[in-house]
Amino acid sequence: MPSSAIMAQFDLFDIVILSAVLVGTVAFFSKGTFWGKKASSSFASGSHANGNSSSSSSTTRSIVEKLESSDRQVVVFYGSQTGTAEDYASRLAKEGHSRFGLKTMVADLEEYDLEDLDTFPSDKLAIFVMATYGEGEPTDNAAPFYEFITDESPAFSNPEDESAPLANLKYVAFGLGNNTYEHYNAVIKILDEKLSKLGAFRIGDLGLGDDGAGTLEEDFLSWKDKMWEDVGKMIGLEEREATYEPVLNVAEIEDLYAEDESVYVGEFNKQHLEGAVDAKTHSANNPYIAPVTVSREIFNSASRNCLHIEVDLSGSNLKFTTGDHIAVWPQNSEKEVDRFLTVLGLIDKRHTVIDVTTIDPTAKVPFPTPTTYDAVVRYHLEICGVVSRQFLNTLAGFAPSDEAKAELAKIGSSKELFAEYVTHKHLNIAQLLEKVSNGQPWTNVPFSLVVETINHLQPRYYSISSSSYIDKTKPTITVVVESIEHTDGLDPFKGVASNYLLDLKYKMEGVETTSPSAVTYAIEGPRKKFTGFKLPVHIRHSNFKLPSNPATPIIMVGPGTGVAPFRAFIHERAAQAEAGVAVGESVLFFGSRNRTEDFLYREEWEETAKKMPFKLVTAFSREGPEKVYVQHRLLESAELVNKLLLQGAYFYVCGDAARMAKDVSAGLAQIISTQRGISLTQAEDIVKSMRSQNTYQEDVW
Repeated sequence: MPSSAIMAQFDLFDIVILSAVLVGTVAFFSKGTFWGKKASSSFASGSHANGNSSSSSSTTRSIVEKLESSDRQVVVFYGSQTGTAEDYASRLAKEGHSRFGLKTMVADLEEYDLEDLDTFPSDKLAIFVMATYGEGEPTDNAAPFYEFITDESPAFSNPEDESAPLANLKYVAFGLGNNTYEHYNAVIKILDEKLSKLGAFRIGDLGLGDDGAGTLEEDFLSWKDKMWEDVGKMIGLEEREATYEPVLNVAEIEDLYAEDESVYVGEFNKQHLEGAVDAKTHSANNPYIAPVTVSREIFNSASRNCLHIEVDLSGSNLKFTTGDHIAVWPQNSEKEVDRFLTVLGLIDKRHTVIDVTTIDPTAKVPFPTPTTYDAVVRYHLEICGVVSRQFLNTLAGFAPSDEAKAELAKIGSSKELFAEYVTHKHLNIAQLLEKVSNGQPWTNVPFSLVVETINHLQPRYYSISSSSYIDKTKPTITVVVESIEHTDGLDPFKGVASNYLLDLKYKMEGVETTSPSAVTYAIEGPRKKFTGFKLPVHIRHSNFKLPSNPATPIIMVGPGTGVAPFRAFIHERAAQAEAGVAVGESVLFFGSRNRTEDFLYREEWEETAKKMPFKLVTAFSREGPEKVYVQHRLLESAELVNKLLLQGAYFYVCGDAARMAKDVSAGLAQIISTQRGISLTQAEDIVKSMRSQNTYQEDVW
């Protein structure tokens, strides 16, 4: 479901070389020292701040103090939910330094109090990389800053000009969004508008990346090229030959072993290492190792799997309410860990102890150390994640042969070739390197580059499919196992978390799968701390909620595992009805391929109808000559839907955002238009009003 320290991303070399010196235009900001300086100024000269900066203010929450004490000229702020925005922020910071000699730093917005943004020096630059989460919401780490900056009158520390308190702030902005949501890229758009109203000046265009169209990476690449050009024109930047300069140091430790008590072999923090976890401290940064009490198959198919899983939170402080999400912290499979270590020439050193430290005082080590190569790759790196096209040009410089270097650079320089060889085949980075070098190991790649570049392994979020009204301690999830077969002999693409959960189920049942493509995991966890079939989890609260009045009718559209939160809704209402509470009519539109294989929770719906006013409308796409989906069934039920809406019904959608959710929204407007005899434009306005009043809710991905 829609989802943290993340690895820095390093990628530089595929950009067309700009002119040697982009002469700055200084007249616009005649008062600003930043804009009056040429490439020889302190802004673009001097050594990288890796080794010569003071870290005396390393714990300060003032970004102005941090910039001054660490002698930085550019700060890249990020608001990130799944790690991509942080990845982009790190890439911008690294590229600014490597290409232009800028002294840069990356900043997590939640680590700074930005009331002193009004004192931001005019000779420095802020870059905002902001993801929009859910229905136009800021990410968790950006929420406090976003709330502060969008206040009608933000209380800055000491504004010289109250009408334009941010007059000294020069900034660049890029947003990560999804056009399938109504509030596409709302966070960066609103932030940009607010900063401008407060007197700040944006350099270049506002960047908008669209994950819904599948063009997020290319949107980012094309925007940043133009952005650097715009920044260069204003201040004058001299491009230099880009070389890799690590911000982290990786050292092997000869007198420590993986078995030593002080070595992290996958533990999340010191509490987990020492076995002294306080039940009151479990959070999004400190997962609870929860016992799995139920794991069963709910598809009737020889080729596909869907799991119903229940975990026990009774030993923790974690609490959920109906409609929330549960996060599962996965690990990488044995096969992919072996592949990755082998392609880097580290397979024989997998259990060698390493210490990772910062060279750059503004950088962070993204996992606890000392640790091992195996632990880093297994528990901390997104080695099966999306490959960055830019990153390939960086890796090309460390290729084991001239042929491999040329091939990787060619793929990295062409979005068409990249799509053909990587994206369409779902290749991970190790598979690609294997293919390009014909299996020859890439032993020249610094492990520091790997750690800095590849994203941190992220928790996966699933809608909770049970009701807290019935049981507050045992949330359940409904998970389709992701597996995509290839026709050209490549290994199937395997979803990291869902296959982890499938392997856990097999081991709970004592079953050895006969599938040749099955993948296995270290289910017992680091030092066997997950023994007894346990999962690291935390709870993420959601605004996807039932009406406060149980008598309010509800209409739910949830094909496939999109039905998960609606199972929780319906269970809750059925329990309320049995307790004598008056509950409103509930209508569920459910869709799947066919009723014999993937009709999720079929028996439960039949039982529910005996307890409360409940109607199930099904759409099985592969049972007839034409494909029928939930949006078609919705239109067929126009009279019922309109009647319930007129009674104040809440309308819910959960599932695929790219097609289904859009079609459902359009279908609802069509129903309102035809049933009420009004124009489609008027009906669309009604749907928009429902969204703003929170009576139309989506949980889509």
